[in-house]
Amino acid sequence: MNKITRLTTSEAIIEAGFMVLNQNPKASLADIANTAGVGRATLHRYFSGRDNLIEAMSLKALKEMEQAADEASKNAQSYSEALHCIFVAMIPLGTRQWFLAQEHVQHFQKVKKAIDRQEKDMRNAVKKASKEGLFHPSCPLDWVMLSYDHMIHAAWEMVRLERLTVDQAAQLGWQTLIQGLQNANIQH
Repeated sequence: MNKITRLTTSEAIIEAGFMVLNQNPKASLADIANTAGVGRATLHRYFSGRDNLIEAMSLKALKEMEQAADEASKNAQSYSEALHCIFVAMIPLGTRQWFLAQEHVQHFQKVKKAIDRQEKDMRNAVKKASKEGLFHPSCPLDWVMLSYDHMIHAAWEMVRLERLTVDQAAQLGWQTLIQGLQNANIQH
């Protein structure tokens, strides 16, 4: 017998926050409470205000993304393969990535610390994948990292718009990224 998993009230508010704020970053807490199916007073029992909710959402997004990346890459035989596995795993989490990109969350100390740690790990993986030949050796590391993030967003957007399946978007996005970055270099 399958169990139906129900969201706790705080989880429902956070999920509503992702839905509402990804569509309208200026939406009110009342809009989020309404989408979550709770009153504003209930929302405020769990989150003292907008900043408290944004911080909780950010930490949840980062945790989910880190768990997905770890799970996807745990059996990878190389850094290149790990980056590919992580790329594919991130597409369904596009709402999380989009939220983090739209909100200015770096001022939350816990969030900044988690982002810095994830960026450091990613930078290390990209460096090692470059040494494996995945990217052109003269292609700047920051360019690779930004291109990687933006291609995940492009793939997610195509899935969100129902123009591609997750598998199609993952395949097309990865091909576009790698074919472009293997030939991308700065002429001196």
